[in-house]
Amino acid sequence: MELNNYKNIIEIDEEVDCEYEIVEILKKYPKDTVLFTNVKNHKIPVISGICNTREKIAKSINCKKEEILQKIIEATENPKKIENYEDLEDYETYDADLTKLPILKHYAKDGGKYITAGVVFARDPETGAQNASIHRMLVKDNATLGIRLVPRNLYTYFHKAEELGENLDITICIGMDPAILLASTCSIPIDADEMEVANAFKNGQLKLQNCEESDIKVPEADIILEGKIIAGERSSEGPFVDLTDTYDVVRDEPVIKLSKMHLKRNSYYHGIIPAGFEHKLLQGLPQEPRIFEHVKNTVPTVLNVALTEGGCCWLHAVVQIVKQTQGDGKNVLMAALSAHPSLKHCVVVDEDIDLFDAEDVEYAIATRVKGDEDLMVVSGARGSSLDPKALPDGTTCKIGVDATKDLKRVEKFDRVSFTEF
Repeated sequence: MELNNYKNIIEIDEEVDCEYEIVEILKKYPKDTVLFTNVKNHKIPVISGICNTREKIAKSINCKKEEILQKIIEATENPKKIENYEDLEDYETYDADLTKLPILKHYAKDGGKYITAGVVFARDPETGAQNASIHRMLVKDNATLGIRLVPRNLYTYFHKAEELGENLDITICIGMDPAILLASTCSIPIDADEMEVANAFKNGQLKLQNCEESDIKVPEADIILEGKIIAGERSSEGPFVDLTDTYDVVRDEPVIKLSKMHLKRNSYYHGIIPAGFEHKLLQGLPQEPRIFEHVKNTVPTVLNVALTEGGCCWLHAVVQIVKQTQGDGKNVLMAALSAHPSLKHCVVVDEDIDLFDAEDVEYAIATRVKGDEDLMVVSGARGSSLDPKALPDGTTCKIGVDATKDLKRVEKFDRVSFTEF
């Protein structure tokens, strides 16, 4: 990881403990990049906050924060084949030993120490297609992890392997470019490769490395762990703090057995705080294009979409449009709420409202909403399992807020302070 890419790094050189102490300090710097150079009982420094703002993520993919959504759409629709491959170089290789890594324990009720910024690479055992995705992983012992799998690509690959009576080869990478982390969270078809999306972000310059124990190809990372998800084996995983800053339940989840560990010289361990801004943005940003495209099919004049940090980048969205007919706002709300089933509350605003500014969005609600006309309430809808207010089966109530101008008297809503003199 090149620290030259990050400005104004806060460096903590006092001795700190992996259990709780690092997290307590990080909570004081929610949007800063923080480096811990003196971690108790460990030689490897800990870094956090490399992608905890939209600005940092935008810089990694060479755009402005307002352009991230379109950049993701462009990269996922136009992935670039990777032509540069090399063997692992400049790494020191050991038998896997997780005690050598400064893995954090975040909160007192956690199931244990968790890897939170690990990208898991695997191949479909039938087609050979490669997938990359971020998963939380609970340390069981020095070479064993529990991994939370939800029914997406890696889950599908593993269950295919189990049906064949085989373990699934995997490689875990920690300490990578934010552009690669973002690509690994993008929603693309199961037979597509997230690293080709990353290569589009990198203008075709991404190099992949050949793993030693499988045919998996991975980008440069500070820490590379090789192993297998074991067929037929499950163990308890959790509790773990999820996006909403509340505990997720304990489940029986698959088990990873690690074999090799490759450490880059002068490596850093990247830790993401559960429910922190890195967690929220990496999970939420890739959902914004899905909402945008769905809304665009209904109201073509949509400009942008933001899943808000205050809404955990999951439960709340703001959609910005150029309103052309009186009913556009309501149509946008219906489209947005159906595009991202976890969405709970959605606000539609005009082009003169900064959807990234919570005060500006509140201004729109204050001056352009009449409750009996501009609220849409949908009872008994499917919501997010992460929402603590939802029923056990995920059923909730969804609310849409049409905070756009009334076209019948549009001049009444002109913002005088925005007028050019």
